[in-house]
Amino acid sequence: MIRTRSLAYAYPGGAPLRFDDLDVAQGAALLLLGPSGAGKSTWLALAAGLLTATGGTIEVAGQDLAALRGPARDAWRGRAIGFLPQKLHLSEALDVEDNLALSFFAAGLPRNAGAIAAVLSSLGVGELARRRPSQLSGGQAQRVALARSVLLAPRVILADEPTASLDDDACAASVALLRDAAGRCGATLVIATHDRRVREALADAVVHRLQARVAA
Repeated sequence: MIRTRSLAYAYPGGAPLRFDDLDVAQGAALLLLGPSGAGKSTWLALAAGLLTATGGTIEVAGQDLAALRGPARDAWRGRAIGFLPQKLHLSEALDVEDNLALSFFAAGLPRNAGAIAAVLSSLGVGELARRRPSQLSGGQAQRVALARSVLLAPRVILADEPTASLDDDACAASVALLRDAAGRCGATLVIATHDRRVREALADAVVHRLQARVAA
């Protein structure tokens, strides 16, 4: 679940951005709609604990994020949050399996090669474990990044504009993969997008039109 009250964030030197209150049930799917600049990426970063709110409260998967600091917040994020950013951030220095293994390190857990193999296989890219990111197609790289985001069976999956550069068929497949992955984990799924096709593909999702407001 995700619950926010009077949530606000101020970038250095900027005025606070304020967000509407939200309640998202565990296991639900939420679409955060809005144009570029509406604050979608900022909201996702707050929900992932990558940014710290400068006002209000945010509770994610039963955790008040204001109560977490430093390594404790990092470990919580690694275990509770699956994050699919706009840029996939796969390390070219590592093969696919080692890229996924970083998730265990971030969460303070021992590496589990069996779990890595299983999640890659479930997304149809099991044979790619020893390839480097530069040897993957765009669709393969996205599946690998999705595998990384769900590897530890997170409570919440956050996806930032996951279909922005995809054609119609790939868009539909990407949304289906996200929904299926969230279903297997029992995770809350939040997709931030301005892509109308995502709403069409996820017609049963809760929709919130996000527009951060600059505080007076």
